[in-house]
Amino acid sequence: MATKPDNIKKQKPGTGKQDPPKTRKRTIRILWVSFILMLLTFFIMVYLIENGTFGYMPSLAELENPQSAISSDINAADGTLLGRYYTTDRSNSKFSEISPTLMNALIATEDSRFYEHAGIDPIATLRVVFRLGHAGGGSTISQQLAKNLFPRKSNSTLSLPIMKLKEWVLAVKLERNLTKNEIITMYLNTVPYGDNVYGIKNASLTFYNKMPDEVTVDEAATLVGMLKGNTYYNPRRNPKKSKERRNTVMKLMVDHNYLSEAQYDSLKDKETPLDYHKIDYHDGIAPYFRQVLEQQVKLILKDLKKPDGTPYDIYKDGLKITTTIDVRMQRYAEEAIQEHLSVWQKEFLAQPGYRDGSVWAKPGPIQNILNNSIKTCDHYKDFRNQEMSETKAMAQMKVPVKMRVFAWNKLHYKDTMMSPIDSIKYMKLFLQAGFMAMDPATGEVKAWVGGIDHNFFQFDHVNNNTKRQVGSTIKPILYTFAVDNGFSICDNVSTTAQEFPTMTAPYNADHTHPWGESVPMKTALALSINNAALYILKQVGIEGFVEFAHRCGITSRMDPFPSVALGVSDISLFEMMGAYSMFPGRGINSQPFFITKIEDKNGMLIKSFSASQKEIISPTTAYKMVQLMRGVVDHGTGARMRYRYGIKNDVAGKTGTTSNQADAWFMGYAPELIAGVWIGCDDREFRFRTEQMGQGAASALPVWAYFMRRVWADKSLNINPNAKFAIPDAYRECDIPGQTDTNPGTKPGKGVDDDIPENAPDVKDFN
Repeated sequence: MATKPDNIKKQKPGTGKQDPPKTRKRTIRILWVSFILMLLTFFIMVYLIENGTFGYMPSLAELENPQSAISSDINAADGTLLGRYYTTDRSNSKFSEISPTLMNALIATEDSRFYEHAGIDPIATLRVVFRLGHAGGGSTISQQLAKNLFPRKSNSTLSLPIMKLKEWVLAVKLERNLTKNEIITMYLNTVPYGDNVYGIKNASLTFYNKMPDEVTVDEAATLVGMLKGNTYYNPRRNPKKSKERRNTVMKLMVDHNYLSEAQYDSLKDKETPLDYHKIDYHDGIAPYFRQVLEQQVKLILKDLKKPDGTPYDIYKDGLKITTTIDVRMQRYAEEAIQEHLSVWQKEFLAQPGYRDGSVWAKPGPIQNILNNSIKTCDHYKDFRNQEMSETKAMAQMKVPVKMRVFAWNKLHYKDTMMSPIDSIKYMKLFLQAGFMAMDPATGEVKAWVGGIDHNFFQFDHVNNNTKRQVGSTIKPILYTFAVDNGFSICDNVSTTAQEFPTMTAPYNADHTHPWGESVPMKTALALSINNAALYILKQVGIEGFVEFAHRCGITSRMDPFPSVALGVSDISLFEMMGAYSMFPGRGINSQPFFITKIEDKNGMLIKSFSASQKEIISPTTAYKMVQLMRGVVDHGTGARMRYRYGIKNDVAGKTGTTSNQADAWFMGYAPELIAGVWIGCDDREFRFRTEQMGQGAASALPVWAYFMRRVWADKSLNINPNAKFAIPDAYRECDIPGQTDTNPGTKPGKGVDDDIPENAPDVKDFN
């Protein structure tokens, strides 16, 4: 029997090394206990997270209907996007509205096992752990969506594990309650792209002017590539880096069999041109209109509630606002203003006082305008906020600095060195414009231009709250009231000074009366004879005329004084358009409206709108007024419509000029369209010095002519250039039985507008 060597001593219990089997068992037991504890801790953490112990946890209803702020879309009548109202520029698309190529590019780049996992990809997660993130991230599309919908409030080292667990829980909940298609669609609708654009629809429209189902492979790869860094890989800001990232995305599409090698080879060296259309507050289609629309929609929504009882928010609820605007007419209106005013502005500035700047040196109203403008200027406020004295701030206002100002050039601006005070003087002398076109049969507003450039001049000159003296454009309303009360347009009216009970001496608004003691009524309107208007006003009564004007849709105050017949009242272009609609509308007054419907983000109708119409006069009276206003453009104050601008179509209208030429108007219409133009400076002290240049026929009428020429040339608008005003049945122009003369016209005369002196040349001499 073998014996142990004497030199080996027995170990005491509990000392020295244990037997290997016992060590392994203990290690395994510790590992199992640790694993179970970790698992138990994990489940406890998940339970606590789910119950909101570590902060707010969205409900299932919120996950299915995330309340991301969605921009409200403004659409033209044909569906063209005019602009958006938003706090965050975001809009949604349905799964069917997104190109499969976009889906494939996203999956290949962000989550190649998207259709295989249940919200968390264990393979990708382990890859991140073992390769320390060098083989890409482990977050799935579902996890990224959870993070986008409910962003982290803190990224501290201590809170990050909790936040990550919350995102895992949310990702699993999303997967359990939404389909894969719903998840990927929601993701594409919420992720941020470059230039403060959110959602694939906005991104594709902004960068490529395409809907998400129309983008090409390389465009899709560019858009998806931006998600890695929406500034660094922005194709507008960094085209080279964007192209590199685009090719990386397309290579990943090849790796995951969404794209062939041949397709990749054909695209990798190709440029992907942008068709950039970022819609912001100032740019885009009809910015002045959108500005007015915004306030109108907010007013409408004020009294409406969502199904859950909460108020609507135009900036967050993803509303769809459909308007009556025609994008083609809108473009033609803007072009017409530019065509005329880019030339007319030079004539305006060529006047003495404006040309050399001496107008600013005279004490009085203009000096007050300058001083008030300086005190309200941002530059001046900044200087004063820096605790500068008034004297020092004014000195700084005279120091030239780099700035961008408006200019009538292709860009509509120029960069220059100019002092803030000089920039105020420079900008104050620009002629402004108000233009509106509408369908007289329905009242639908087709075009709205409130100024010459919204970037530099935000004041809108069309809306109901912007009022200017209307001059002789009020006279057709007066004549209509007279004709509707028995006046014959063939009868003579006095052109002499008129006596009124409230006046101590006869009111002579023409200074002289070179036309004789009286003229036919149709001649009086064609030549815009002021004393004739006063005579008619005296016959029909001032109070009666004012009441009739209000019945026609004019809501502005009209003081009951004799001068009301000459257009001293401040009235908006918007109101005048409604009043004039009864002439081409055969006696039916159609008040302008510009919204057809407002829908919620799901397409459910919130409110619809239609024309507000009423019969004001008979078709016979309306046609008689058409005849009178035909005379204006055929032989009267608007004759240059024919001889200078070549308008041979059947049109009628009225010019208007106010005292001292501060306001120039032309209200005109064809059988199928009515349009009104106002031209003037924001401050009435700045104006043309002569009637020849400042009258409505010279300053406003050309815009109307340029616009209508474009409209008639565009066959797609279906505005018939050969249309004629319809003659009512049994029409008798002079109210004499058997008389059927439908176009007697007026004799040519010295047809000029308003305050033209006796020795004024014939209208055709006004060049």
